[in-house]
Amino acid sequence: MSSRPLLEWLLLKHPDTPKSRAKQWIIAGRVSVDGVVIRKPHQPLEDPGKSLKLADRHATTLGVDTGWEIHPRVTLLHLDSAVAIVNKGAGLLSVPAMPAEDDLSALSILTDYLAGRLKPRNRELAARTLPPAYRRLQPLPVHRLDQYTTGVFCMATNPTARQHLIAQLKAHTMTREYVAFVEGRPRSPNGVWRHSLHLSRDELHQQVLSETQADDAGPETREAITHYEVEAEYPVVGSTPFVTKLRLRLETGLKHQIRVQAAHVGLPLVGDRTYNPSCRRGYEATGAIQFERQALHAWRLSLEHPNEPGKRMSWTAGLPKDLRELEAALRSGRPATC
Repeated sequence: MSSRPLLEWLLLKHPDTPKSRAKQWIIAGRVSVDGVVIRKPHQPLEDPGKSLKLADRHATTLGVDTGWEIHPRVTLLHLDSAVAIVNKGAGLLSVPAMPAEDDLSALSILTDYLAGRLKPRNRELAARTLPPAYRRLQPLPVHRLDQYTTGVFCMATNPTARQHLIAQLKAHTMTREYVAFVEGRPRSPNGVWRHSLHLSRDELHQQVLSETQADDAGPETREAITHYEVEAEYPVVGSTPFVTKLRLRLETGLKHQIRVQAAHVGLPLVGDRTYNPSCRRGYEATGAIQFERQALHAWRLSLEHPNEPGKRMSWTAGLPKDLRELEAALRSGRPATC
């Protein structure tokens, strides 16, 4: 059979449905083919057969294409009735520092967008109307990215989904992968960092403890496990002879885990004001690489969808502009002063 508009295929499958209603279903994001939501009624298709699905009236998956920039520092990568995935920019909190506080964060921005209180600057995106079911979604925190760490992370959109996602974190089945630029060279091209960490009373710093110190600290000590692999090494003129680009995978997910472990093994993150000694002393005094934040980016997230046991989904976020410029400078041999 020849190609036909999606609307015609839908009407063939639901012949008693008025044409105007079927069109509304498509625009609202309730129609999918091979699992992909299509919102264009007149998009031509070959016979989709049984792969054409009509979802119920509850929020399903919002088709956000390659991402919707709902704020200069928040791009929406995925949204459905259980999960929201965003790409966060540098300098923005992922969730408020305290539950009762109203700090600007990726969580508050998404909440305002869904409630209609925030209009994206992009005119085309601002003109799109979310289906009514999405207005009832409630973004809830699952995990966090540090304020100056960029990249992809998830939020739940209902309390039951949040419990499911947090359980994945505790079971270490949610996969979180990062890219980091560190000063120095690892002894091995790949390996595992295992350390006992202790969070300070003000919860602002982690400390790596020896085995004896960990025994003395008791249950407040937690094990941190990070897998690393060298992706590239760049020679640098100055006190830092090499900068290494690492791919990292968290097995555990503690506050500042990557940053404190990398510093402990002699590979502090470029630009890390908390754990990199050369940054604390000042760039001019040490000749260290100049960068405005810790050079850390959450590039990939994979999880089991709370509503579909056994179904894993993954999202990626490319390096932001400042890290692309840093890598370009390192690759060319120019001084890296991003």
